[in-house]
Amino acid sequence: MIAQQYRLYIERRDPGRNMARFYALSIQGTLFGQTCLVRRWGRIGTRGRSMQHSFDEEGEAVGLFLQLLRAKRMRGYRPGSAARNALAAPSG
Repeated sequence: MIAQQYRLYIERRDPGRNMARFYALSIQGTLFGQTCLVRRWGRIGTRGRSMQHSFDEEGEAVGLFLQLLRAKRMRGYRPGSAARNALAAPSG
C-alpha cells in the first residue's frame, strides 16, 4: 500500500523552437502489491508515450521519481497550466 500520493505534471515550452512538451509522473499500487512508477511524456495536446517501472519497495519508486524530477527541472521543465487535464487523461 502506498503511504502518500505522488503525482507530478511539468511542461517545457519554447515558442522560438516550436517546443511544447509535457512530462507526467505518478506512483501507484498494483493489484499484486507492488509499487509502480508511471511516466508519460510527449507533445502537449497529444496522448504521448508511457513507461512503467515496478518496484517491491515504495522507497525505490520514490527515489526514481525524485531523480527523474531533478533531471527534468535541470532541462527547463516547470509546473504546467494543463496539470489537471493531463493527470485525468487515460494512459492506455
